[in-house]
Amino acid sequence: MANKRRKTSDAVEIVESMEKELYKKVRAYIAAARTKVYTVANEAMVKAYWNVGREIVEKQGGGGRSVYGDGLVDRLAIKLTAEFGPGYTRVNLFYMRRFYLAFPKVHTLCKQLSWSHYRTLITVENEDARQYYFEEAIKSKWSVRVLQRQIATQFYQRLIANHVALPSAGKLIKRGVPDAKDIVRSPAILEFAGFSTSDYSEADLQRALVKHLGKFMMELGRGFCLEREQRPIPIGKKTFHCDLVFYNYIARCFVLIDLKVGEITPEDIGQMQLYKHYYEREMLSPGDNPPVGIVLGSERDDAVIAYTLNEHERNLFAVKYHLDLPTEEELRLELQRERAAIEEAMALRALPPPEAGKPPVPRKAPKGGKR
Repeated sequence: MANKRRKTSDAVEIVESMEKELYKKVRAYIAAARTKVYTVANEAMVKAYWNVGREIVEKQGGGGRSVYGDGLVDRLAIKLTAEFGPGYTRVNLFYMRRFYLAFPKVHTLCKQLSWSHYRTLITVENEDARQYYFEEAIKSKWSVRVLQRQIATQFYQRLIANHVALPSAGKLIKRGVPDAKDIVRSPAILEFAGFSTSDYSEADLQRALVKHLGKFMMELGRGFCLEREQRPIPIGKKTFHCDLVFYNYIARCFVLIDLKVGEITPEDIGQMQLYKHYYEREMLSPGDNPPVGIVLGSERDDAVIAYTLNEHERNLFAVKYHLDLPTEEELRLELQRERAAIEEAMALRALPPPEAGKPPVPRKAPKGGKR
């Protein structure tokens, strides 16, 4: 009797296993087919909207305003909406017109991006910034929501803020040349950490960033992988701990991050220099580039930072973070202040030392407004 029950149980398990395997395979076929249908349909609609935009621009005589003006679009919208529905309203047709003007070469369009992606991209006026968001959305597989977040937080502008020569910064990033300044955004936006009050510790912040590691790495940029939390750094008789250590496989370097609640101090920067020197001497493998050190603090005094950082130190950054989403105007003003601080530091380094008995040469106030 026991043997009979065992055989029955074995037979049931075999049938259940076969059914699970069958369902798994059939589901994979259907899911793949649906994805393919969606991809093909999306690509076809994006190209259709591009062609609609091209026709409108050409009939209006080019990218500028024409004698035909908005009336042509209004009448077209009425006819198309009557036949095809609300997707062809006056507003949407003007989006298609802007789409064509922003992406005039149809072969540069990417089938990975949806119409919602392109509608978001065409709101970016700066051509270098738009191209950067376009390429990053493809390479990083950004959803529409992530793309909107990156644009709203001025992801591109915060990336190039550390470059001394702003006009060449966009071209440098566009070429993909690895550089320490190309993997540091300032200020950092960490609204996903979820702190509603200022009552938190550095350990709390570290736990929140690791808990939301995907979002934190999205804020850091492409190419990051977490190596370790609280990385022990044994030096002499002491053991220090770096809060977070990442490796960026694009820039081929370690990225060391120390978290601070409050203002970043000269001592914090000195400690990060210690960590960097340890990694330079003990942790690099053949082909690795010098490590990048980032001190993340809730406050920073630009003048103190400018005098603390060595003029030859290219891979150490003191970055302020926000735990909420600042407004576009707040971010713009903060970037202006950071730009002024960089220009002031460059001006200080360019001044010759004063001769004995003579006062130092006065310098002009940096551009960008009063800090």
